[in-house]
Amino acid sequence: MIMVMAALSSFRVLVVPGLYNSSPQHWQSRWQRLYPSFERVEQARWDAPVLEVWSEHLRQQLQKSAQPTLAIAHSFGCLTTVHGALNQVPNLAGALLVAPADPDKFDVSAAVSGRLPVPAIVVGSLNDPWMESRRARHWAKVWGAEYIDAGALGHINAESNLGDWLYGQSLLQRLVTLSAEHVQGNDVRDTVRSTASR
Repeated sequence: MIMVMAALSSFRVLVVPGLYNSSPQHWQSRWQRLYPSFERVEQARWDAPVLEVWSEHLRQQLQKSAQPTLAIAHSFGCLTTVHGALNQVPNLAGALLVAPADPDKFDVSAAVSGRLPVPAIVVGSLNDPWMESRRARHWAKVWGAEYIDAGALGHINAESNLGDWLYGQSLLQRLVTLSAEHVQGNDVRDTVRSTASR
């Protein structure tokens, strides 16, 4: 394993909300106030979750910078991020997937089936109305992601009253470490390939 001292500042961070966007009291919005450099992926129609359209907006945002980028996603935003990652959106280095919506609810299971090419952490809730915890575990396995059981937190949204959600921030730091190792590993492999081709 490649050992690195990873810092959040090494990455660009995109917040990827779900259906109807994230309200001011949602932990995603609170994190943006705590970390002003975090950017939100905006959608033209927050009430119309069309996977290909939302994923394209994510791609456009990622293309604005070559910096390795972490996605902090919630609900349908998780499916957006997974779909983008499986379709090789640029510069994505890792994903924190919190309370993903069940793909079957949106008839997009086939579009989000596959192992992710970047490190990912799925955070599930025991009483999430949008995805049963056993289904969240299943999808984490499909995506090759680490699964975290956050307990009974509903949909892990504003109604969960998490404040700044310090535990979630600790998971973000874990993702930073995993993603830094991934990026550094890719750099080493690129150097080896470049040297071998000379």
